[in-house]
Amino acid sequence: MDENRVPEVSIASSCGLTMPVIGMGTATYPPADAETIKSAMLEAIKAGYRHFDTAFVYGSEQPLGEAIAEALNIGLIKSRDELFITSKLWCTFAEQDLVIPAIKMSLKNLQLEYLDLYLIHWPLKFSKEVSRFPVPKEEVFLIDTKSVWSAMEECQLLGLTKAIGVSNFSSKRLEDILSFAKIPPAVNQVEMNPFWQQKELNQLCKAKGIHVSAHSPLGGSVGAKLGDNNRILDCDVLKEIAAAKGKTTAQIALRWVYEQGASVITKSFNKDRMKQNLNIFDWLLSREELDKISHLPQRKSTSLRLIIETTEELEAEL
Repeated sequence: MDENRVPEVSIASSCGLTMPVIGMGTATYPPADAETIKSAMLEAIKAGYRHFDTAFVYGSEQPLGEAIAEALNIGLIKSRDELFITSKLWCTFAEQDLVIPAIKMSLKNLQLEYLDLYLIHWPLKFSKEVSRFPVPKEEVFLIDTKSVWSAMEECQLLGLTKAIGVSNFSSKRLEDILSFAKIPPAVNQVEMNPFWQQKELNQLCKAKGIHVSAHSPLGGSVGAKLGDNNRILDCDVLKEIAAAKGKTTAQIALRWVYEQGASVITKSFNKDRMKQNLNIFDWLLSREELDKISHLPQRKSTSLRLIIETTEELEAEL
């Protein structure tokens, strides 16, 4: 598939920047080795992906950077500017004076001069380096959003990233950041799929001009740890729609996300599925099909409790 067939969306707060609506994710569980990630990213570029989603905590910044360098070297792409690269501020660095050193570390890992999008990974601050998951509750705090966001704005003003945003932020956390932001978040990347439809959050983001990017559109690798990885792919409603349309169940789920106005971060290291996941733009879901999907039972697959030892008080604040 030619990459020109992947639509792009304008990101409101960032001076005309556009983002391909399908990104290739790089988070793996269990973690993949660097050579596997690098090889898969090169295959993704060959398949037509131009948007890549990484994060410090994934351990994928360096192999992605190596893949980009090789793609330039062998002529798969002519310029780094052809790519859209997202990375994320990890919770260990979520305080004002650590943000700029953190993005510079990510840029060094990626061998890049700038990011296209830099996100606060979670609205959480860890008091020290993570030695185990879930992180002990005595090491977990809410971030000081105002001071951290001020440093994120500085990253954009310095040209270290073209746009800034957040990830895993609730409506409550978004309203808070919008109350003082000089540069509002361009993107909120959250779990979104037919089993976790995020209707209220999506409506708020649309009203505020914040683009929603969907991670875990097929349930996610954290869900796989719970034995939950096939919940979307095994869904009878989605399978029936797929059979009727001559599509894969994954394509139905990805198309559903796209029709909600969101972009999609999908992940596959399988060449055929990489290509299938891009082929969601020349057909539509019918009203009846959308209605069936809207009535699916809702349950989140990425559990916060796998990442941190949480408390009722902390969950209420998130």
